[in-house]
Amino acid sequence: MTETSEHLFRRESGRMIAVLTRIFGVSNLELAEDVVQDAFCRALEVWKFRGMPENPSAWLMATARNRALDVLRRERTARTFAPELGRFIESEWTLAPTVAELFAAHTIEDDLLRMMFSCCHPRLPGEAQVALVLHILCGFSVDEVANAFVSTHAATEKRISRAKKGLADSKRLFDIAAPAEVLRRLPSVQSALYLLFNEGYHGASPETAVRLELCQEAMRLTSILLKHPLGGTPSTHALAALMCLDAARLPARVDSSGNLSSLFDQDRSRWDQELVAEGLRLLGLSATGSELTEYHLEAGIASIHARALTVEDTDWKSIVSLYDALIALRPSPVVALNRAIAIGECAGAQRGLEAIRAIPNPERLARYPFYFAALGKFELQAREYENARKHFLAALALARNPMERYFLEQRLVTCNSASAQQAL
Repeated sequence: MTETSEHLFRRESGRMIAVLTRIFGVSNLELAEDVVQDAFCRALEVWKFRGMPENPSAWLMATARNRALDVLRRERTARTFAPELGRFIESEWTLAPTVAELFAAHTIEDDLLRMMFSCCHPRLPGEAQVALVLHILCGFSVDEVANAFVSTHAATEKRISRAKKGLADSKRLFDIAAPAEVLRRLPSVQSALYLLFNEGYHGASPETAVRLELCQEAMRLTSILLKHPLGGTPSTHALAALMCLDAARLPARVDSSGNLSSLFDQDRSRWDQELVAEGLRLLGLSATGSELTEYHLEAGIASIHARALTVEDTDWKSIVSLYDALIALRPSPVVALNRAIAIGECAGAQRGLEAIRAIPNPERLARYPFYFAALGKFELQAREYENARKHFLAALALARNPMERYFLEQRLVTCNSASAQQAL
């Protein structure tokens, strides 16, 4: 499968499953997934010989719609479908027009929202809710969901299977017009979209460190959530702002040779200023309420980076303050590591090293290559070259893809060169 086809299928998968689940009923989720799989297999067969159609999305939707009609005609007397559509599906006069209307472009966004919120049923554990959104609506494979949760394939497969059963046991899809329930489930939906963006921006894919299509998909789904009257809260605006401000740096995150470039080395003239402006606009809108969320704080940090013309211009003191607030709100080893790096930039390498060594439960970072890379960076700045070399080697051993490997190899080369210069 080509990268273009994979991106297309990932994007269209969630849209088709959302519509088909509305037609078949949430109890027939597996049937909806089977119809989508059939549509994709048909596309691969036909496009191999005829080439990709001018509008592949419309082609896939039409194929899924026709397959859905076949299933409904064949099984409507033997299977219970969506109760709210029962009388329209049972009559041949209304069957085709009803299905065509549900596949119309203007209804698909509402179906995506229904599916998002249905996946976040309060009876399901939080991680299971997020896993369902990633797997069903975002087209994540089991391995990709496992990477997002830093879990194993077997454990993730079990989690998704149990969550699907819980979802299938529901009587109907979520009502997106119910204010109290929307607000109750909104944090889980936001968390899923945040994880999706992060997996694209700096995930653990074995092929590449940057997956632009995942970032774009997260931004697309967040924009759908933002447009809904009940979903467009200050926290959703903050989440959208964070995505825009981080995505603005993506053109420079990989250099002209295809190598990973850190924030400190990026050509800032390549940052997308339209996305920066949109991120700052959304951040302003997020300040309309009294709630302060992790998305507000992370977007605030991203906005400081976006405004700085150079690394030296960065207001590291304010970034440390925002990380202090983020640690208090959502303590995690990765947040603590980012805070320590900011302290090192603000107060010097030794302070950075002290902050890293003070991180509670550092064993939770033992498989994270950039934990050791940060130690190596500050040891290098402190001219402790042997210590730096050991840390860079440890980081290199944990590299998850060729881009990270090359990035860390270059750090090791710099360290060895500096050590050789000292020895002269």
